[in-house]
Amino acid sequence: MARLQLTFACGGYDRVRALMDGRVAVEGVDLQVFPLEPEECFARAFRSQDFDITELSGSSHLLTTARGDAHYVGIPAFVSRVFRHSAFYIRTDRGISGPEDLRGRTIGLPEYQMTACLWARGILSDTYGVPAEAVHWRNGGQEQPGRTERTAITLPARIDLQPIPAGKTLSGMLESGELDALVTARAPSCFVRGAPHVGRLFPDFRAAEEAWFRRTGMFPIMHLIGIRRSLVERHPWLAASVMKAFEQSRAIALHELSQVGTLFTALPWLADDLARAQAVMGPDYWRYGVGPNRPELAAMVRWAREQGLIDHDMPVEAMFAAATLDPARI
Repeated sequence: MARLQLTFACGGYDRVRALMDGRVAVEGVDLQVFPLEPEECFARAFRSQDFDITELSGSSHLLTTARGDAHYVGIPAFVSRVFRHSAFYIRTDRGISGPEDLRGRTIGLPEYQMTACLWARGILSDTYGVPAEAVHWRNGGQEQPGRTERTAITLPARIDLQPIPAGKTLSGMLESGELDALVTARAPSCFVRGAPHVGRLFPDFRAAEEAWFRRTGMFPIMHLIGIRRSLVERHPWLAASVMKAFEQSRAIALHELSQVGTLFTALPWLADDLARAQAVMGPDYWRYGVGPNRPELAAMVRWAREQGLIDHDMPVEAMFAAATLDPARI
């Protein structure tokens, strides 16, 4: 049988590096690798399906699956996970002293469907009693004008989402005071520059995130891997083989993190930081697979419905290739 020649696009994370550099191979496959920023992966995956295997936005994959128009089937290799208390930026001159004070405010976000924003709104709703309909949302480009939702969304009337004016950016509007707050995965340039009256909602966000993890046990899932659906239908073996390769690549990355004789990552106290993370989250903190991540996935589906992104409940299994749901064990 001839080996499949497939394209693969993903961020160059440590947990996928062995797959990108050839130390790990996908059985029966030769990969042409495209190391891309997530935003480019997502735009090209959801608009024109440029790649055979690709990093996907978790929330966008969820909503396209629920609508029945997903071109990719998911693999539960969660290559990006980030706590999101750090995603809230505020005007410090508006009397916002805590998350509860965001009720009734005007808050910017690059895309309403962004996974970071799905989790941030879920945290606001579940933990602080501020549901999505209690906020005025404004979407658009953070640093460059003209950004739109990567795949079309239709929200119920109870959700107030409007685009920012043409020619403006979210960072500029936060700095000028046209927004009360901003939810974003990337620090806005106005905050990085130290603009007056711009700060974090959670100044000690790590402490807030560790406390939230201790309470919920959830490590937010941002991105997963998708395989072109038509490929999985033609080659039923492919999904399990891709999943196996991602697990092998992650194992290499975690092994390298634990090495202290030579640091594989440019952080001088990496061993101590790893020990702190494991003390809070346990040794297997970066989990792959549907079963070990069911609380996070179920929360994402529930929040997607509460926030108007989908209009019906959906089993989390619907997002993933069947061959990856019950991995082989020895």
